[in-house]
Formats: sequence, structure tokens, C-alpha cells
Amino acid sequence: MTTAIRIQPSTEDTHAHRALALLAQHRLLTTTQIHQMLTPRSPSRKIHRVLVPLREQGLINHTTLGSSSRLQAHFLTSDGIAMVTDWPELRGRTATPIVSAAAASLRAAHTLTGVRAHLAFLTDARTRDDEYEPLDWMPEVTHRLPDTGGEDRLIADAVFHYTATSPRRLQYRAFVEIDRTTMSSERLARKLISYARFHDYTPQSPGRRGTVADQGSLLAWQRLYPRFPRILFILTGASRTTLTARIQDLRSMTADHDLVTRLAAHVPLGAAVLEDIETHGPQANVWTPLAGDAEPRGWTQL
Repeated sequence: MTTAIRIQPSTEDTHAHRALALLAQHRLLTTTQIHQMLTPRSPSRKIHRVLVPLREQGLINHTTLGSSSRLQAHFLTSDGIAMVTDWPELRGRTATPIVSAAAASLRAAHTLTGVRAHLAFLTDARTRDDEYEPLDWMPEVTHRLPDTGGEDRLIADAVFHYTATSPRRLQYRAFVEIDRTTMSSERLARKLISYARFHDYTPQSPGRRGTVADQGSLLAWQRLYPRFPRILFILTGASRTTLTARIQDLRSMTADHDLVTRLAAHVPLGAAVLEDIETHGPQANVWTPLAGDAEPRGWTQL
């Protein structure tokens, strides 16, 4: 008696599928960044076998960065966006169209700097066998602030979800602010006030008084997160002296503004230099706490 062989479909997505999902989530990625996320153990040249067919099908385009044609950043075309719209891993995320290579070049500096920070966490997580995947970093996450009809918003440069597996299993979430020193130090520090307002914000529902939702008096963030995410500032783009001064300005805002001081009593706050994270890893003692003593520590120890 023969036994029928059951052939099951693979549970693994193809490299092409994953590459399109990465571009939908992160908006813009260099060839090297896609390789680091997608196939880090394969020779870098093999990533072209994934990207070239996608370009030929009209699903992705690219822009050239700098004077060397070897540095390319890829993004989804309108057909590529239409392709990924209903994918399960992208639910709740809207792929932002980039209409041209010129438009991609204009947003490259900020977007790709954020990806550099993400890759530092991803590389470190892989060495530790922690659970943190390329899609666990969500850029440009918008939150409403106190009832202003949606005109007043807090836009985090990124939100990420990370699970440490040893010495015991712990889940972390973090808001990330990327500072390339393109705004004043005071304006950067004011972001802490926005986060403090969001931390305390209880939305009101006109005409729904007495409902179960209102009786629970849920804070706005509790509808999205089981615990308020820690807040991490990642700085680059200036001398060490300038970046150190900007971190001190963040500490001063935390100490001097009552709303931010109250936030810091409940939420870990920290700042680090991007190049330090890339060189030593985010778990190294490269983060300056924004409240209390200024002794550097790892990001999970803030």
C-alpha cells in the first residue's frame, strides 16, 4: 500500500515579495540597505537578481545619489504601490508615493538616515538572537494631539517594536526622533513637550457620554500601545561638540518643563549619536538619559 505524498505550499515569502514590502514600509532604500535587510548572508551582488526583474516589471524605480552612479536608492512606482496595497504585513500602513527620481533625491537624506539607525538595531538583534525584523521599524507614525480637529499632530520619525529573548523575554517599544541638526536645538527639544502632551491626552467623544469607552477614560496612547513607548533621540550631522550640546539641551528641557518632567517619571528618555550606535551597537553604553544622572548606558537600561 502506497502512501500519498502531500505537497504543501511554502510558508516563506519570495525575496521579490519581501523587497516590495520593505520599500512600501521604508519608502526609500539603497541597494546595500535592501541587501542588509533581506539577504545579509549572501554575496551583495545577488540582490541585483531580485531588484532587476522588479524594475523591468515597472514595480520599482531608483534615483542615483551623489556623483557616483554606484549608489542607488530604490522606491515603489504607482504600479508597485497598487501591488502591495492589500498585503497583510502592511495593514494599517499607507505606502507614500514618490512621484519621480528627483522627488526621491530630495527626501533621501532624512529617510536613509532613519534606515541607518534601524539597521544598527537590526544587526545587533541578529547577533543576540532577539526578535526584531526589517518591518518592525515603522517610519513616520502620526498621532492626534488634544482635540483640535486633527490639525495638531505628533509625527514620530519612527516607532519600533523589539523583543529581547535573554536573559529573559522582554518586549520593548520606542518612539524615535532622528536629528540631522537641520532644525534649531530649541525646536528639537520642544518635541519632548509634544510627547508629554500625547502621554496625558484623553480624547473626548462628543455625544457619547456614558458609553463604555468613555467610562474607561482611556488615554489616547492606550488605544494603540500596551505601554507608552520609550523615546529615543538619535543625532548626527554635526561635530561631537555640537551634538553633545544638543543632548544637554534635551536634558535641560526635561528638567525645566513640568509636563516633560512628569513624562520622564514614567517613560524612559534617551539620546545617542548615530555613529556611536553603528560602531558599538545600541546596547552599548552610548545613550545619555534625559532625566536623572547622565551616566551613559544601553537603550534598554534607560
